[in-house]
Amino acid sequence: MRSLISRVTVVAALAAGLASCSPKSEAVTADDMTQGNPNAKVVVVEYASASCAHCARWNAEVYPAFKAKYIDTGKVNYVYREIITPPNEVAAAAFLMARCAGKDKYFQVIDSVYRAQEQMFQTGQFREGLLNVAQSAGMTEDQFNACVTDEKALKALNDRVEKYSKEAKIQGTPTFVVNGKKVGDEGGGERTLAQLDEAIAAAAK
Repeated sequence: MRSLISRVTVVAALAAGLASCSPKSEAVTADDMTQGNPNAKVVVVEYASASCAHCARWNAEVYPAFKAKYIDTGKVNYVYREIITPPNEVAAAAFLMARCAGKDKYFQVIDSVYRAQEQMFQTGQFREGLLNVAQSAGMTEDQFNACVTDEKALKALNDRVEKYSKEAKIQGTPTFVVNGKKVGDEGGGERTLAQLDEAIAAAAK
C-alpha cells in the first residue's frame, strides 16, 4: 500500500477559485461507472473519493433513498466519477480494486469500502481493510495485490482524475452535478435529498 504513494498523482486542479462546469465534462463515456437509465433526460454525476469521509456519510445516509427514488425507477442516469483525496494511496487502491472486481460489482465494492472506512482510519490498517473488501467480492489476495500495483490501471485512473478535476473544476468531494449544473456552492460537500430533488426537478422540465 505505502508504495503506491510515490506513484499516485496529486491533482493540483483541486485548488480554490475555479469556475463552474464546462458542458463537455458531463458527456458520459465508456470509462464511467453508471447506474439507472442510460437514456434518462436527467444525468446526475457524483464526483467522489473512496477515502472521503463526507462521501461515505452521504453514501450511508442519502444514497439509499436517492437510489430508490431515482435510480431504481429509471428517472436518472447516475454517474460516479473518481477523485483522489488523502490518504491518496487508499483512495487509489480502492478504486483500482473496485474496477478489477468488474462493472457488475463496482458499486458493491465502493459501498463496502465506505462502510469499512471509519475502522480503517481508526486502526490505520488500510491494506487489511481493503483486502477484506476484495475477498468479500470474490478476489484472492494475489489478485488484490496484482490489481493495486497495476501501473497501466493506475495511469488510467490518474488520467481520469486529472481530466475530470480540470474539466469539471472540482474543489471538494462529494460534488454533485445535475445536467451540467453543480448542486449547491462551488466547493462541493454533502447534499441532502431535498437539494437533489430540487435540482433534478429543474433539470427535468
